[in-house]
Amino acid sequence: MGKTGYFTHRDFWKHDMGNGHPECPERLDAIEDRLLLTGVGDALARGEVPLATLEQITRAHSHAHVEHLEELQQRLVADAPAGGPDHAQVDPDTVLTRFTLLAARRAAGAAVAATDAVMAGEVENAFCPVRPPGHHACREQAMGFCFFNNVAIAARHAIEAHGLDRVAIVDFDVHHGNGTENILSNDPRVLMVGFFQHPFYPYSGTEHPASNMLNLPIPAYTKGMDVRELVEAIWMPRLEAFKPQMVFISAGFDAHREDELGQLGLNENDFAWITGRVRDVAKRHARGRIVSLLEGGYHLDALARSVEAHIRVLADL
Repeated sequence: MGKTGYFTHRDFWKHDMGNGHPECPERLDAIEDRLLLTGVGDALARGEVPLATLEQITRAHSHAHVEHLEELQQRLVADAPAGGPDHAQVDPDTVLTRFTLLAARRAAGAAVAATDAVMAGEVENAFCPVRPPGHHACREQAMGFCFFNNVAIAARHAIEAHGLDRVAIVDFDVHHGNGTENILSNDPRVLMVGFFQHPFYPYSGTEHPASNMLNLPIPAYTKGMDVRELVEAIWMPRLEAFKPQMVFISAGFDAHREDELGQLGLNENDFAWITGRVRDVAKRHARGRIVSLLEGGYHLDALARSVEAHIRVLADL
């Protein structure tokens, strides 16, 4: 198999929150097309993507959260023959459809399968272009396009199923990964480092974060070189001191300067640089073990270019 695993599934395309919604199936089409066009896809080892089990999901979420989403979906299915609604509004931006939980379980399953493959040494690292994303999903709440927190599920799987003592999560989405923080705060086995535009949705991450949360709120219009300086000065010493045995990435590409859902000034070269610095840490302390999970990124061309740049670094291309 190749150095870098690639875990995706057609079920991710079935989750569709409606015309004009930025978190759309076409995001994955753009990524697939770019990897095909550039030949980068040929270097990747495509892995099987199972459905996450209830045990795996409830390492990060309550049973009540899972049951609530299942009840919403069962109601949609039951009401469909009578012409009932075809979706349920979870929050103003987040829509559950008859296929959402299938896609969400599969996304969490991709995170778990990639973790297993990396831990088994089948691949050194992996990228998972999943939908729906996960880093806003809290222990008890779906929000911000997210239903299950894929990166938190994967991190807890590495700890509980594989016996790791120290895992790091790197989140470079334009939005704060509030759900990941909600689930993993005060877990000494996890260090989470992230930057995010502030003030900005979900308006969190600045009020007395736990000691295992290193949050870098940065103002709108901050350029990539300034972000690099912050990463080098603030993230890197904490990551080095923590010596993670595995690194997970919440890879949101909506901090790209072309993305209209945020106002940060990064480009694909900045994402490649950040990926390289994270990979340096993983090589020194974690045998190169990284699992990267797609979060945001809504300008289709910028997303595709950024994912290509990210994967090229992971795969040494």
